[in-house]
Amino acid sequence: MKVLKILLVDDEQEFVTALAERLELRGYEVRAVNSGEEALQVLEADVPQAVVLDLKMPGLSGLEVLKRIKEQFQSLPVLLLTGYGSTKDGMKGMQFGAYDYLMKPLNIDDLITKVHEAVNASQ
Repeated sequence: MKVLKILLVDDEQEFVTALAERLELRGYEVRAVNSGEEALQVLEADVPQAVVLDLKMPGLSGLEVLKRIKEQFQSLPVLLLTGYGSTKDGMKGMQFGAYDYLMKPLNIDDLITKVHEAVNASQ
């Protein structure tokens, strides 16, 4: 089975590093970046099977990054991460083409399940 490649995008350095390590320990290939601008640069060079994208970031917001991803990579599944109490933002993201959203703090097993669902739905 092919290794699943995931791009993680979150401005919280410690969070995204820890999440990347946990996913790598489970056999995933992970690239972690800390801004929407970095995410778009990475996508130009190497498209993953899924993107996990924080909604609230300085600079380009998660929604803006989502819109740009969907303009260029329409079938690329994107899962959004939202903070406590921002389900409205998650739902708005789904209107712009996100597969689903997950609340922080994150359950790693829930994330893995959603990533697999999103990738399978996009094929």
